[in-house]
Amino acid sequence: MTTPAETEHLIVLPDRETAEGVADDLEAEGFPGVRVVREALAGEDDSDDHEWAVYVRTPGDPTYAVRFAALAADLDGWYDPDPVDRP
Repeated sequence: MTTPAETEHLIVLPDRETAEGVADDLEAEGFPGVRVVREALAGEDDSDDHEWAVYVRTPGDPTYAVRFAALAADLDGWYDPDPVDRP
């Protein structure tokens, strides 16, 4: 659960290696609670079709959303601006 001053982000990427690299970089920058998750997207029944994602919480600054959306696009992924809280 986030506090009012936090924002959740989900950066969806095409493969596990890329997601783990992004997560490592974000952790090295000092973001707490960064984790790689397997993302089952709507309409995907086969687990082989699930994508990998990096879940991260940040202070409520909207510039993080812009940064993460650009990062996802650069890595052939996409950015979810409103992810559901992950356990």
